[in-house]
Amino acid sequence: MRAGGRDTHAVWWTDQGVYYLDQRSIPGAVETGVARTVEDVARAIECMAVRGAPLIGVFAAYGLALAARRGEDIEVSFARLLGTRPTAVNLRRGLEAVRAASPDPARMLAAARRFDDAEVAAAEAIGVHGLALIAHGSRILTHCNAGWLAVQDWGTALAPIYRAARAGLAPFVYVSETRPRLQGARLTAWELGQEGIEHVLIADGASAHLIQRGKVDMVLVGADRIAANGDVANKIGTYAKALAALAHDVPFYVAAPLTTIDRATATGAEIPIEERPPEELLTAEGLDEAGAVARVRLAPAGTAALNPAFDVTPHALVTALITEVGVVPATADGIDEAFRRTT
Repeated sequence: MRAGGRDTHAVWWTDQGVYYLDQRSIPGAVETGVARTVEDVARAIECMAVRGAPLIGVFAAYGLALAARRGEDIEVSFARLLGTRPTAVNLRRGLEAVRAASPDPARMLAAARRFDDAEVAAAEAIGVHGLALIAHGSRILTHCNAGWLAVQDWGTALAPIYRAARAGLAPFVYVSETRPRLQGARLTAWELGQEGIEHVLIADGASAHLIQRGKVDMVLVGADRIAANGDVANKIGTYAKALAALAHDVPFYVAAPLTTIDRATATGAEIPIEERPPEELLTAEGLDEAGAVARVRLAPAGTAALNPAFDVTPHALVTALITEVGVVPATADGIDEAFRRTT
């Protein structure tokens, strides 16, 4: 059974278009959107109605299949979708898998479905392998959202936690808020609540304090891209947590499918870091007392803002990578071993 006992994916194909759960509406509401054109898919990714590295790979794969069905130019559509988010490599993986079946629309749709199914299977396997690292009552710190909203059905970082809860291990999760878009506060807390897993929301800046005080047993995060040497790009704020974990001998694990590993990128220094609009830092959106969506300004008018969406954690700070083929060292040799296990 999928995490949360749900009846639907976060993204799914129909003859009417590619449907998706609009993540901007959570937790105030659970709303569904539909992309009927490539431009619809691209805009949904850019505005983060659909987000999460593996999920945008699946969504974009279906978007390219949609382009084929509509008779649109495949290379133009490929370029449009690829340009939506520069850091996550899964986006390219999904697009390349579908383009390889071009120009036949039926074959391209079949390729998109295979890519989708493979990502679901990978997420489920990550949960199984990660479960072995969790003891009864483990206190786990996570960052951003790497659950089923970001990765079809199970998630990456949350998949082992879901497995642990179902195994009766009673995990406890510290959910960092993840400024500025608050994916932890809005999405991860919502997911864990749906699953009935005990958790508490913390400010991003509280993470190192809790690690220092011995209240965290492990840090478990996802990734948007992993370089060939094991360096990890993930949501901004991840690197600071890794430094604190190293300082206090707390294991720091990264859960990700092999599609997130970019062996063509030698080190994390080569990973492009997306910069998001300044307004995400200067304002905040939430629900007012009447339950209506409201946006408020946080900083004085005229304030400049710098908003990098990701940072890079050097591989030396990563205890191990949790992949669908097992737990491997965050090194070039470990990554090579992971890919050998697929042959």
